[in-house]
Amino acid sequence: MPGWRVPRSGRILQAMLAAQIALAGLIVFGDFRRIAPDLWRANPTPPAAVPVRPGDQTRRYAPRDLPRDQPAGPGFPRSDEVPQRLQFTETQVSGLKTVLLEGAIEPGDSARLAQYLDQRRSAPEQIALHSPGGSVTDALEIGRMIRAGGWPTVMQAGAACFSSCPYILAAGTDRRVSRTALVGVHQHYFGENTLLPAFLAVESIQHGQGEVLDYLDSMGIDLRLSAKAMQTPPANIYILVEEELTRFALATEMVE
Repeated sequence: MPGWRVPRSGRILQAMLAAQIALAGLIVFGDFRRIAPDLWRANPTPPAAVPVRPGDQTRRYAPRDLPRDQPAGPGFPRSDEVPQRLQFTETQVSGLKTVLLEGAIEPGDSARLAQYLDQRRSAPEQIALHSPGGSVTDALEIGRMIRAGGWPTVMQAGAACFSSCPYILAAGTDRRVSRTALVGVHQHYFGENTLLPAFLAVESIQHGQGEVLDYLDSMGIDLRLSAKAMQTPPANIYILVEEELTRFALATEMVE
């Protein structure tokens, strides 16, 4: 019909389907992380090297690219290494008892965090984040744990939250993000075995993405966030600008 437009939800699903088809094409040729390590090297700029601006938000992604120049302060010592799995640190942020989750999210980290919180003498008042991401399954479980606990999430000045980490950020009852923090999304691996027939691999991707969509919807996050993720290859990261953080409801408040 003349003038008919695809509904916003339809455009999101179309973008996701296109990304899934592209991934399936790569999967046919095997594990592209091994056979084509330089496939996504077109943009060599790491996330923190050049400030992002609308329309120029995609940067190379690797866990080692987490910003190193964050200001010294509670929970953010200067370091040349990203912890290989989540570290839980008690600190104070804005006068509130805070647990900082810092490092890569590995399988089993959600269970470790649950045990850590159970063993604390008192519950934290908020959760701070600084992570390159990792296991989507564990990130979703940690997020559900945070929402069930009724805790706000916070991104301090100079912190970064990439890949699956924004799903944890999304779980906060309030989500305060510093204007100098970096929050970025991209496509995820759902399962380690990509040497599968393409139709089985796509089925796994669709199942995983469906779980993410349900999760984001339950957290009150605009599903256009997933469209941005699915349009960004795994070896790149799409850095969200302030207007997107608030429009997608990933941040309920931007702070200095």
